[in-house]
Amino acid sequence: MNPEAFRSPLFVRRATYIVQEIASLPDAIDFLNEWPEDRRDLIHEAALRACYDAFDGRKPVSVAHNAFSSFAKRAAILEDATSAMQWLAACKSGSGKVRA
Repeated sequence: MNPEAFRSPLFVRRATYIVQEIASLPDAIDFLNEWPEDRRDLIHEAALRACYDAFDGRKPVSVAHNAFSSFAKRAAILEDATSAMQWLAACKSGSGKVRA
């Protein structure tokens, strides 16, 4: 198992119809670094610090997972995993190949 992977993925809403899976420390760090500067606060800063500390081995990955989850809840972007998985499963109906 990847030591940077979360024990269970988190799903966050990036836009009205876009849900992103956050399954690892790099996913969480990228998401937090892309967060708009005008929406950053102490919760965002704490989550980003926890993710970097876990990435560097100074904290357990579970601490970063919990910090990111708290950030997402506070930002009102955390999606229910069951709902997100059902939506993702529904979207995988085709093979992804273009047909002529």
